[in-house]
Amino acid sequence: MKQQNLSCVLLVGLLWICPVYLSRRNDKFPIENPMEIREKCFKDQKRCLLVPGNFNGFITASKHLNHSGDACIVFLQKNKTRNNFGEWWPRVEKNGSSYLLYMAKQHVKKDQRMYVLYGKNCSSTISTMTECVFSHTVTGTCQIRCVQTNTVCKQSPYKENDCKGHVASSAKYRINLTETSSSCLNCDNPVKKPDKTINLDKAITVVGGKLDAVQTVELINGVGNIVTNMTELSAVISVGEHIKGIIEKKREPEDVDEVSFASVSPHDPINIIEDKEILPTFSRSVTVPKEAFEQAISLNVTTAHVTVFRLFNFSLDEFNSTVLGDEVVSVEVGVAIANLTDTVKIYLRNIEYKGIPSCQSWNGEGSRPKWTSNDCDTIISGDNVTCQCTHLTFFAVLLAPLNETISSSDLKQLTIITQVGCGLSTLFLSVALFMHFLFRRTMASKATIILIQLMSAMLLLNLTFMTNNYVAQLKNSVGCKIMGALMHYFMLATFTWFAAQAFHLCLQLYTGGNILIHNYLLKVSIITWVVPSIAVIVLFSTGKYSQQVIHTDNTGDIVTMCWITDSDVHYIVNIGYYALVFLFTFSTFLIIVTWLFQLKRVKGPNVPLSQNGRSIVTILGLCCILGITWGFAFFAHGVLQIPAFYIFTVLNSSQGLFLFIYYYNTSHLREINAGVSNLNSTGSTIVLKNSFDSEENPYGNMPGQKMNRE
Repeated sequence: MKQQNLSCVLLVGLLWICPVYLSRRNDKFPIENPMEIREKCFKDQKRCLLVPGNFNGFITASKHLNHSGDACIVFLQKNKTRNNFGEWWPRVEKNGSSYLLYMAKQHVKKDQRMYVLYGKNCSSTISTMTECVFSHTVTGTCQIRCVQTNTVCKQSPYKENDCKGHVASSAKYRINLTETSSSCLNCDNPVKKPDKTINLDKAITVVGGKLDAVQTVELINGVGNIVTNMTELSAVISVGEHIKGIIEKKREPEDVDEVSFASVSPHDPINIIEDKEILPTFSRSVTVPKEAFEQAISLNVTTAHVTVFRLFNFSLDEFNSTVLGDEVVSVEVGVAIANLTDTVKIYLRNIEYKGIPSCQSWNGEGSRPKWTSNDCDTIISGDNVTCQCTHLTFFAVLLAPLNETISSSDLKQLTIITQVGCGLSTLFLSVALFMHFLFRRTMASKATIILIQLMSAMLLLNLTFMTNNYVAQLKNSVGCKIMGALMHYFMLATFTWFAAQAFHLCLQLYTGGNILIHNYLLKVSIITWVVPSIAVIVLFSTGKYSQQVIHTDNTGDIVTMCWITDSDVHYIVNIGYYALVFLFTFSTFLIIVTWLFQLKRVKGPNVPLSQNGRSIVTILGLCCILGITWGFAFFAHGVLQIPAFYIFTVLNSSQGLFLFIYYYNTSHLREINAGVSNLNSTGSTIVLKNSFDSEENPYGNMPGQKMNRE
């Protein structure tokens, strides 16, 4: 017996000086710095030899010298529930005839290999064990149990009923060492409620039922002070009925890991979720990656933490965009985080919505949100929407109305058609204006001058339209408002000149070509250029122009432009105004076409084919100068929406080319007619006359409507 005690004393002495970390916890051998031992044994090492307090025998440590710094030998005091090592310290307790090993969550997370020795008269070594075998008998009375913590316990489901009264708060896992096979009781509830509730006495201004954006941002930016003064690791933050938040902080950098928060419904309390497998059971959840904490620590954040706020009835953006669930989520860690390779994920499950969802973010700057889809991906799966973003900030899911979206492929094709058509129109309109002012200005009739004014308005409309998208991409609000107002003005001016053309044709028919109104062209020009400016000035002064987003079925493919952001104003001012113009111009078109066919009937059936072709050109020219082709916009609904888009885009983007052809044709006929007859006639009368080679006005019997046949 003396020899055995002497050997044990010598062995203990060797273990203290060997490069194998040892802990002997009792009153005779106090440890000056238990935290250092904790760091060495349970955080730095993958293998631990646990020796319970009732162990009786020898441990040979000589072969451990070949594994310097690879293992740790820990002498456990039996049934010790408190120690200087906190939750990192394992325990072995005897319950009847069973020995129970209690471990903390960190042991499983570190995936440590624990060798537990218990019994009597043990005289062996673990250095010869190359594999981790749960039941390894050394002698009849001595047992070595090897437990690979992560392998045994990681997949064990949480069993709330089996854990009641069995496991202390720090020890979350239990293994029965006397069983023939390894099994782990998981008592770590993956759904954790915050440690405390913090009610902030701060009033946020609510205007029109919406939270003030500036005050809300200031509130969230001030959470860092709360984190610094918190002694708990988590807390719920409540600021009235519209703002709910949660904080979780980490005591030490090595505790940093991915964090998830979830709630059963939008207005239910937010919980901390430690098992990602159960996230699909919650309707709302946010997962913040470990990389975000690592970035924050590298940027010298005092305390690693994350705060998640859920904001209801948040301030609207300048487009009055529809936010899914009227819910905005804020995620921050105390510093700006961007360029994450492991994205932050926001899940919305089992939700009902109408429209195309798009994940957007806002950096918190400005008096109202300016949402952007940059660095965010939207994944739609049935009733579930997932946002994956590479930065931390404010997030929301915006809904684009279904009737305002087209497919990504259609948008690309329409864009190409528009660019080609507008480019050709701009070129030919420029050529026509150059020809007019250089060669034919002195020969121009009243109808030609009106046509030139229409071409000028359309040229400016094409130029502003083609540069609109580039200005929108500059993200300059003032520049975008000016661009939107200019394009709107030239569009309304173009509509008005369509009406002016129709008015001039009707007046010609009524007066027989002899328009005797004093300063007729000056009055028409002033009215046509000034009237649209009144509407544009009013809309500009009320802030109706800004950046507008055109959505597609692919949320990553969007187009921005400077335009009217109020849909009601768009329908009233644009659609309503053009509807009035269309009724007038289309009625005029029917009258003119009827008149032309009356001329043909008077001429007789033997009309040359060349004159029939000229008649078709005349009718198409009338469609252009009267803006009839813009009427296809009225058919852009339902099943006709996409075909109407294509027809509208092809005809109207190329309208400048058609006007050039019409202008050239009328000018050429006028020159021929002037050379033969040396007559002074209005352009429209000559066109109609020469188109059918007519000499008789079928409406000549109407008072005051005898056609000028000069």
